[in-house]
Amino acid sequence: MSQVSQDTWFAGVDGCRAGWLIAFARPQGSEVYVRVVPRFSDVIAAPEAPAIIAVDIPIGLPQSGGREADRIARSLVGIRRSSVFPVPSRRAIFAELGPFGDQQARSAAYRRASVIASSTSDPPKGISIYSFGLFSKIREVDALLQADCTRRDKVFETHPELAFWRLNGECELPASKKSDTGLARRRQLLMEAGFAAAGLSGMAPKGAAPDDVIDAIACVEIARRIHAGRAWRFPNPPEYDAVGLPMSIWV
Repeated sequence: MSQVSQDTWFAGVDGCRAGWLIAFARPQGSEVYVRVVPRFSDVIAAPEAPAIIAVDIPIGLPQSGGREADRIARSLVGIRRSSVFPVPSRRAIFAELGPFGDQQARSAAYRRASVIASSTSDPPKGISIYSFGLFSKIREVDALLQADCTRRDKVFETHPELAFWRLNGECELPASKKSDTGLARRRQLLMEAGFAAAGLSGMAPKGAAPDDVIDAIACVEIARRIHAGRAWRFPNPPEYDAVGLPMSIWV
């Protein structure tokens, strides 16, 4: 990556209830702050103009058979493997666009998408309702990266649990981020990475949860590592999907 000044911002992004939670940090230093925005286009257009954006969302969608990136990630995070959901086919993700008039319509759309996911995976595998809930965010990022190819040099896929695996000396974390113990350990790892305790322990913004904040800060640490040439990608070299997007996770 090219040289940047100390005035440059990097962004780590995690999906949250209100949209997207962004953590902003400089190339060096301990300060970090967070903000919630409703759309991913707001991340790209943020006044901070982040040089690198590392986001916890699948980029690059398989035609069938899943992604090697997800298989590698699940093998590395061990007991936290359920946090890395198998990305279904592009066809399944784009099958039911919504909006849905009521819960019954949403449930029916979920079942149809799950049938398509099963028919385009080997071995056949449906989707969870949680995965279905992420589809709109996956489509949002996919559309922005297809609309402007230069964004592919700026927006990178990461995964917080894989980031914490690396920060933890390439060892899985035994406690869930939803537990007090697990959240405290993740905060400790981020402090060891150089972030100030004050930025890690503040109140979560409206529309986000405390673990969203920790995840977004883990993502911005990966953004800094990508720029510094210290990040790893799985797999390397990456696979590419049908529209030319890389299917790889950076940590």
